[in-house]
Amino acid sequence: MADSNGKSVIITGAGRGIGRAIALRLARDGFSIMINDLDAGPAGEVVAEIEAAGGVAISNGANVTDEDQVAAMVQQAAAEFGQVDVMIANAGIGVQKRITETTLDDFDKILKVNLYGVFLCGREAARHMLPRKQGKIIFAASTSGRRGAPFQSAYCSSKFGVVGLTQSMAKELGPEGITVNAYCPGIVNTRMWEEVDRERSKLMGKPPGTALQQAIDSIALGRMEEPEDVANFVSFLAGPDSDYVTGQAMLVCGGVHMA
Repeated sequence: MADSNGKSVIITGAGRGIGRAIALRLARDGFSIMINDLDAGPAGEVVAEIEAAGGVAISNGANVTDEDQVAAMVQQAAAEFGQVDVMIANAGIGVQKRITETTLDDFDKILKVNLYGVFLCGREAARHMLPRKQGKIIFAASTSGRRGAPFQSAYCSSKFGVVGLTQSMAKELGPEGITVNAYCPGIVNTRMWEEVDRERSKLMGKPPGTALQQAIDSIALGRMEEPEDVANFVSFLAGPDSDYVTGQAMLVCGGVHMA
């Protein structure tokens, strides 16, 4: 368990899936949590779950693609908690399409959330952290940001972009006492992978479940990743044990991809 020392964190896309698991883990670690999600219902449920366990949490509905809303989100968290110690830009979306059928709107939509949204969260967090010369910025990348995959031209491009953004910001902000890292999950048991399986299996001309089973068969550890597996690793990145780690896009994927 990370020793948070009463620190605070913003987690985007935290109403479900990986974001929810990260929020619950960091609440157990002692962080005060801002749960950001466009869907107020699930966000409120996570806040209630944290509070019921004795933790501190608030919700926020900012759209991560809107720079004014992201700036206001960071300001709200700073006002509520006194400061923002950790930013976790976790919100993301996906699409499965053949490259010949991928529209510019498809590409733009993915990049706006997965890359531009991450950039805005990182930038606004940095603006808040720089005067204190302290803080941790953590981005959601993917194994798809470390290697290409069929039917994922837009998604892979966005996640490769996150890796580049991570390295660039780490170089720039390291001398200012701010670390920047990313986590790269693999095949995670979430609603997103249900959608991936349905669409990818269809593109393969196979019945539902085919793409998922092929993906699971590629996991060295022999089982599908759970959101909590990712959350445990993010706990390390958010805590003091990772103070000398920066500029890394770390694989937490059960051996789907090995660097």
